[in-house]
Amino acid sequence: MGTPADHLDTLLKETRSFAPSDEFQKNANFNDPDIYERALKDPEGYWSEQAQHLDWFTPYTKICEWNPPHAAWFSDGTLNAAYNAVDRHRTTYRKNKAAILWEGEPGDRRVLTYDMLGKEVDRAAHMLSSLGVKKGDRVAIYLPMIPELPVTMLACAKIGAIHTIVFAGFSSSSLRDRILDADASVLVTADAGHRRGGIIPLKANADAAVDGTNVKTMVVVNRVGPSSGASMTEGRDVAWEKLMAEMPNSPYPCEPMNAEDILYILYTSGTTGKPKGIVHTTGGYLVGANTSMRSVFDLKDDDVYFCTADIGWVTGHTYIVYGPLTAGATVVMYEGAPDFPNRDRFWQIIERYGVTIFYTAPTSIRTFMKWGPQHPAAYDLSSLRLMGTVGEPINPEAWMWYHEHIGHGNCPIVDTWWQTETGCAMIAPLPGLIETKPGSATRPVPGISVAVFDEHGQAVSPGSGGYLVITKPWPSMLRTIWRDDERFAKTYFGQFPGIYLPGDGAHLDEDSYIWILGRIDDVINVSGHRIGTMEVESALVDHKSVAEAAVIGRAHEIKGQAITAFVTLKEGVEATPELIAELKQHVVIQIGAMARPEEILFTAELPKTRSAKIMRRLLRDIAEGRALGDTTTLADPSVIDALKSQYQDKE
Repeated sequence: MGTPADHLDTLLKETRSFAPSDEFQKNANFNDPDIYERALKDPEGYWSEQAQHLDWFTPYTKICEWNPPHAAWFSDGTLNAAYNAVDRHRTTYRKNKAAILWEGEPGDRRVLTYDMLGKEVDRAAHMLSSLGVKKGDRVAIYLPMIPELPVTMLACAKIGAIHTIVFAGFSSSSLRDRILDADASVLVTADAGHRRGGIIPLKANADAAVDGTNVKTMVVVNRVGPSSGASMTEGRDVAWEKLMAEMPNSPYPCEPMNAEDILYILYTSGTTGKPKGIVHTTGGYLVGANTSMRSVFDLKDDDVYFCTADIGWVTGHTYIVYGPLTAGATVVMYEGAPDFPNRDRFWQIIERYGVTIFYTAPTSIRTFMKWGPQHPAAYDLSSLRLMGTVGEPINPEAWMWYHEHIGHGNCPIVDTWWQTETGCAMIAPLPGLIETKPGSATRPVPGISVAVFDEHGQAVSPGSGGYLVITKPWPSMLRTIWRDDERFAKTYFGQFPGIYLPGDGAHLDEDSYIWILGRIDDVINVSGHRIGTMEVESALVDHKSVAEAAVIGRAHEIKGQAITAFVTLKEGVEATPELIAELKQHVVIQIGAMARPEEILFTAELPKTRSAKIMRRLLRDIAEGRALGDTTTLADPSVIDALKSQYQDKE
């Protein structure tokens, strides 16, 4: 999704650029260069035109109603996400087309055609309905990457229930927080999940999470079996397989949903330590997801599409489930890690299924580089015709390695910038039209109005940097933060009234291409996972030995950013390597493995202003070996010298 600030000068010297081939441009879904100007002049007309690719129960007559910071799109129309993703295809030639090609980490496989998927969704909708789930209720989902995950999502959508998915790598504490905030009444989980040959104890985590919540029923999928050690609580827990077998095979009627009815809540990290429940509604979100599949990913009916994200994150929501399926795609869905049982798993999958579109994270690409090109070289990747990146900044070296060793110089690369909040790709090249530059997400997609502002809210000229902003509403934008509209308005529209502030800095180059500079807040992006510094700090301070903690993200070759924690211990507590290991594990238990600090440094004092604010900016400078910025506001400047000395000794 762009590039970090400290590498910008190097990146902007990048002289290579890559234009689409004549053949690709000729056959691209979006190959008319005038589309940008037409969408700019009449964005509502453009989005209305794209909305016609969905099936509406009640046609809309309104397009966009904008009362900053609140938008409504297609608000008098009705539709259903499950109908658009599955049912409508079952009445066409796609009925027997593969919708999901699933592969489990141990090697088990399933194929679900659109008709088969539809039957599973119907039975799951009957099942949830039998448990009392109705329109507007919240269903929490805590599942590994197995077909029951999209089936449950789509069953919720069919009923009109709101799903909230919690990434299976999160701890019981994180799951509990999200269940409580959403006030979910049903939790769908599994006995366990597979990861790198090990077992993730999902049911045990779920058991610990639901006490004291309003969860009345826990539906448990049998993924691992007896070796999971999972136990069932009588009167609360029910087996997915048993309940599904009892359901009728008849179609479940789709609930007509107003375009502005909520489809899902997805929690993302914020700087206050409390995760934000991002609210996406049905109509506008589906328009954005479906449009970007056809435009950014140039999806054709014979494509085999493989996104390596987890559905627990927004990339999986939009680009494994709702985007591809509403567009009638064949989606490859893989459960496990890219290095199990060997480091060639992704390339094996691409060859086996004849993948044509591959979408992965720069973190993964940098890992593949580290492992060496011999792994992809052992497989036939000639089926690929388009590749994408998502999650965090990609550096030109990784871009070029991806281009040469995976795409063999033949595939356009779409570097996509977007967020949980935006719903779909906002800045990305249309592969049949835009000349790409390694490291730049290039231009906003048609219908999206983006600018770079200075601190006074004025648009900067090419060659300058500032705040990335989105100046006009778009269909898939978040509508609010669940039960916290004040926080929504302040977080995203508080700095420049009526203008959406994503929280990233950006540079506009001389060709008006956008280079993302990274976060302007205190959220750390580790391998595409956004983790709030306050979440990690709170977890550390929760430990009995810790008095205070400050957490920062520093540049990392593989992960994009890694977590560094500066910790002040309580009096009389000895700083030992054993305590470092204990604190790291404590964070894992509190939040999840993705939040494990890469390093922990003990310090007698933290750098603070006279008003007691910790200066994390200076900690980042120390951790990355940069020249220190302004230190005049420090209450005790000697703290910085001690920290610098300690960090240099560590290295």
